[in-house]
Amino acid sequence: MLYADFMSAVLPPFPQPQEPAVQPELLQVGSFEEEPGLRADAARNRARLLEAAARLVAEHGAAGVTMEAVAVAANVGKGTVFRRFGDRTGLLTALLDHSEKKFQAAFLSGPPPLGPGAPPVERLRAFGCALLRRSADELDLQLAAEPSAERRFSNPPRRVLHSHVALLLRQAVPDADVELLAHTLMGYVSPDLVHHLTRQCGMPSERLEAGWCDLVDRMTATADEQSR
Repeated sequence: MLYADFMSAVLPPFPQPQEPAVQPELLQVGSFEEEPGLRADAARNRARLLEAAARLVAEHGAAGVTMEAVAVAANVGKGTVFRRFGDRTGLLTALLDHSEKKFQAAFLSGPPPLGPGAPPVERLRAFGCALLRRSADELDLQLAAEPSAERRFSNPPRRVLHSHVALLLRQAVPDADVELLAHTLMGYVSPDLVHHLTRQCGMPSERLEAGWCDLVDRMTATADEQSR
C-alpha cells in the first residue's frame, strides 16, 4: 500500500476500556512485614536496617547501598538483610516507601489541583509536575531501585501511578485509547529519562515541567475546546 493511501485510510476506532473508571485505592508498597502483626523485635530490626541503608545513601549515594554494606552497617548477618527485603531492589524500594505513600495520599485524597476537586486536565498537569519534583529529590535512589525490564510495568507503585493517569485521561478524553496515552505520559516522567535530560543534557527542571504541561494540553486539546 502506498504511504499516501495508508495515511488517507480510515483508522479503526479506539477500543473502549472494559474496566470501570474507579479511583485506585492507596497502595501499600512496602513489604508484607510492615503489616500490624509484625513482631516488635522484627519491626525494630527492619527499622535498624533501613536506618543503616539511609545512612549509606547519605554518605555514598545509592550506588553505595549493597546488601553486604547494609549488613555491616547494621551489625547483622547478610542473610538477615536478604530475608527481610529479598534483594537489593526490594531494599531500595523499602527506602522509597515512605515518600511513595505520601505522594499517593496527595494525589488520591489531598487538596486540588493535585488531589480531587480540580478538572482532570488541571490534575494531570499538577500530577506530572509534582512527580518530576519528587524525582529530582530522589533521583539516585529511584534509578537504583528501578525494577528490571520484565518487572518494570508490573511494579505495584508504577501500576498505581499509571492507573491514576489513565483515570484522569478517561475523564478528560473518554474516546481516546487512554491506556496507551497513559504509558506515553508515564514514559515522560521515568527516572532514566529525567536523569538523561537533567544531568546529561543539563536541562532545567522548569523546562521539563513546562514540557509536561504542553504534552498534557496537546493530548487533551479536544476536551479543553469542548469545555470553553
